[in-house]
Parts: sequence; C-alpha cells; structure tokens
Amino acid sequence: MANHPEVFTTVDPDAGQFAEQPHDAGHVEPTAFGLEAFQWVAISMTVLILIMVVKKVPSLLASSLDGRIAAIREQLDDAKKLRAEAEELRQEYASKIANAEKDAAMMVEHARTEAEAIVTKAEEDSSLMVARRQQMAEDKIAAAERAAIEELRTKTANAATSAARSLIADKYEAEGDRQLVDSTISDL
Repeated sequence: MANHPEVFTTVDPDAGQFAEQPHDAGHVEPTAFGLEAFQWVAISMTVLILIMVVKKVPSLLASSLDGRIAAIREQLDDAKKLRAEAEELRQEYASKIANAEKDAAMMVEHARTEAEAIVTKAEEDSSLMVARRQQMAEDKIAAAERAAIEELRTKTANAATSAARSLIADKYEAEGDRQLVDSTISDL
C-alpha cells in the first residue's frame, strides 16, 4: 500500500456543508497479548456467559418467570371466579328486578281491581240508599195521604153527623121518634 493519507468526508456544523478531512493512516489499534479489542470483547462475553451458566442464572431467570407466570395464572383464575360471581349476582339482581316489576304490575292490577270493586259497591250502595230514601219518602207521603184522608173522613163524618142531627132535630119531633122506635121494636 502506498503512503497516501486516507480522506474522510465529514459534516462541518458551522458551515452546513460537507468537508473532507485527511485521516492518519499510521494510527494503530491497541492490542494486548496479541489480541485486538474485538477479540477481548468476545472473550469477556464468553467468560460472562460461562459464569452465568455455572451460577445457573438462566434457571433462576426461568424459575422467576415461572413464578410470575404462576402468579399471573392465579390472578387470572381469581379474576374468572370474580367474574362468574359478578355474573351470578347480575343475573340474581336482574331476576329480582324482573320479579319486582312483575310484583309491582300485579299490585297495580290488584289495586285497579279493588278500586273498580269499591266503585261498583259504592254505586250499588248509593243506588240502594237512593231507593231506600225514595221508598221512605213514598212511605211518608202515603202516611201523610192516609192521615189527610183519615182527617178528612173524620171531619166529613163529624160534619155529616152534625148536619144529620140538625136535620133530624128540625124534621122530627119527640112524638114522631117514639112512634118510629115503637114500630122498629114491634118489627123485631
């Protein structure tokens, strides 16, 4: 290889343009025991992985993950149980609400039936009361008519008796009465 400096393209932040800068070709990477840096990184990673395998870190991680998985499964099972219980409660309350609505409808219907029965009974009672009062009024009127007729008969009889007395007193004398009584007695 020739001793030419390599050129790298970089961005000049102040100028906002690309600028070419020379690269020192004589720059050497550090090495230790004849190994370069990337080899040391590979060796360290290998040693780290071996230490992790020897200390059973993967099994610890797996057991830790298994424990977390078991805890999550347990939580999921608990959540399923809680959901089933919640569903049962929801169905129970839904049936209670349906029963309450049915009971309310039955109560309303029963109240309506009772109200209709009360209205019917009140109508019957009022018609019976009106009939009784009408009968009482008719009975009072009839009693008043009978009393008036009886009073009229009594007055008529009294008037007829008075008139007959005065007529008899005017037309008959004591002698004529005796003859009438004697003839009636002899006929008997």
